[in-house]
Amino acid sequence: MTTKMRAAVADGRGGIELQDVSAPQAAEGSVVIRPVGTGVCGTDLHLVAGDYPHGRFPVIPGHEFAGHVTAVGAGVSGLSEGDYVGVNPNVACGRCTWCGRGATNLCTDLLPVGVAIDGSCAELVAVPEKIVFPLDERIPHAVAPLIEPFACVLHALERVPEWGGEELVVFGAGSIGLMAVILAKAEGAAAVHVVEPNPARRAAAASLGATQVIADPAELDRELFDLALDASGHPVAIGQAIDLLGPRGRLIQMGVAAPAASVALRPYEVFAKELSIIGSNSLAEKYEESAERMVDLHAALAPLITATYPLEQYAEALAAAASPEQIKVQVRL
Repeated sequence: MTTKMRAAVADGRGGIELQDVSAPQAAEGSVVIRPVGTGVCGTDLHLVAGDYPHGRFPVIPGHEFAGHVTAVGAGVSGLSEGDYVGVNPNVACGRCTWCGRGATNLCTDLLPVGVAIDGSCAELVAVPEKIVFPLDERIPHAVAPLIEPFACVLHALERVPEWGGEELVVFGAGSIGLMAVILAKAEGAAAVHVVEPNPARRAAAASLGATQVIADPAELDRELFDLALDASGHPVAIGQAIDLLGPRGRLIQMGVAAPAASVALRPYEVFAKELSIIGSNSLAEKYEESAERMVDLHAALAPLITATYPLEQYAEALAAAASPEQIKVQVRL
């Protein structure tokens, strides 16, 4: 039985250090997983800096991951050692009002893996069986960690019914914005326009078949849109997205803005146009569907991975993830 393992540990004060720590054991109702890869995202940057609200320290980061089961605890019936699995990182209480409504992402006692409890930037990670899903072997190891962020995009577009034939404008061409392009095309959007100031990310959006990719919304080839999705979190971009909505236009707000940020809003325009501004937080219960969709979409999503680092270089991986030149950075053992 393994008693020690390597892990990246965040102290909540901006420090991240590779340490030898106690290896997790398979408690009742839980399994231990050896990760095949972990995605690094904006949440991890905020977590390590110590300004993410759910963070509990010290903690091992890593919430976008997949791997193989190495041990199962008592009471686990649906998983076995060796299984190829992915994980919905949100451990919900199952008792609160929001859990009862199926909105587990809004659980009032949420414990996110890699944020409030130890995550996958380690040789092993232990998680409850209830958040673990078997994966199809056709999903490459490199792409499997993308299931979690792709589930966030599925949840976002599920928040807006009957959008398949509409024209969509996406602000921000990071990994989430580009996944929105891929999903929108797969779901039959009439057109997908992308606004992104960074030339490398504009090139990525164009390579994925976006209808129009521009740096400034003034360059868009139409004045109003049925649907806008903000994946940037920048107040200026969010305000521009609202301004581009036509009658009964809808904005999906996915980008994480600073808590104190604000956007000018004209209530009369909301009234006159019957506009809707819809928030989308995390992935809710879309992980299983995302894993199923990944079987067919993994080839389209694979180019989003632009850099990989070994666990020993987790600090470098964080720095790369903060760069606008990168799209999706991963850590692999």
